[in-house]
Amino acid sequence: MSIPSTVIHPAVVRLGLQYSQGIINGSNARCIALLEVFKQLIRDYSTPPNEELSRDLVAKLKPHISFLNQCRPLSASMGNAIKFLKKEISCLPDTLREEEAKDKLQDTIDKYLREKILLAAEAISRSAFEKINDNDVILVYGCSSLVNRTLCDAHAKKGRAFRVVVVDSRPRLEGRETLRRLVRKGIHCTYVMINAISYVLPEVSKVLLGAHALLANGSVMSRVGTSQIALVSKAYNVPVLVCCETYKFCERVQTDSFVSNELDDPDDLIVLRKGQAQLGDWAENKSLRLLNLVYDVTPPDLVDLVITDLGMIPCTSVPVVLRVKNVDQ
Repeated sequence: MSIPSTVIHPAVVRLGLQYSQGIINGSNARCIALLEVFKQLIRDYSTPPNEELSRDLVAKLKPHISFLNQCRPLSASMGNAIKFLKKEISCLPDTLREEEAKDKLQDTIDKYLREKILLAAEAISRSAFEKINDNDVILVYGCSSLVNRTLCDAHAKKGRAFRVVVVDSRPRLEGRETLRRLVRKGIHCTYVMINAISYVLPEVSKVLLGAHALLANGSVMSRVGTSQIALVSKAYNVPVLVCCETYKFCERVQTDSFVSNELDDPDDLIVLRKGQAQLGDWAENKSLRLLNLVYDVTPPDLVDLVITDLGMIPCTSVPVVLRVKNVDQ
């Protein structure tokens, strides 16, 4: 990967490397980090002579966005945030002085962070823990900051006594981080791998999942394995609840995981036993390919309820929310 250092801001280079190495992970964390770096870019920006800030700044952002996308494909939430920022820049009046315009943009980013991410998470947590009752057994998958916050709030603020089944999968094993956070808060947990969910589901009262994005056709895009959990939960008549902020709603439509997805390192799928890899020379085998998908798509009929900052809605209401957002903007 080439880094054109003359064009790219050092803060963006650092962020791109953090994305590619998995240091900053999760839709919310990646979006917050992106907006904070954009604030720094705006602070350090100065309008060239005979140029308008509203046009030149958008052009200056393009190579930075392209570089970040090269490091790791942008999430739907990041795409929405970038679209919002570009619109705000293009709407700046020409009469504003440069410093005033830059201050206004930074205030706009702070407002977006506060309303769309932080306050949205608080509202979702408040709605979601009303669905958690005493003696519930709640199944969660992977590591969702929103789901973790909801469970911790229900335990600490409402004093609910419940048990959590943390389901995990290779190769990322993100569920271990969820397990650490919940156990630290004193929540009773059980840890299983995804191939064991059919054994634990008979005792589960509800499934609580996070989302990478909610698509216009009502499908939920989330960490690979989510659709399998939703499918098995449906077979056991266990309600599936998805927590998702409305800034992750996007107008893209997908019905499967292969039209558009993010590919992870195939070598991560290789299992080491006693220091030796069974498939160490897989690349030399022409009849073998390793596919390590990051996300999958869960159809709307497998999800009972989506808990958003606007309230609790069915998956089929996503187009309505998108339409209202477009009217407001």
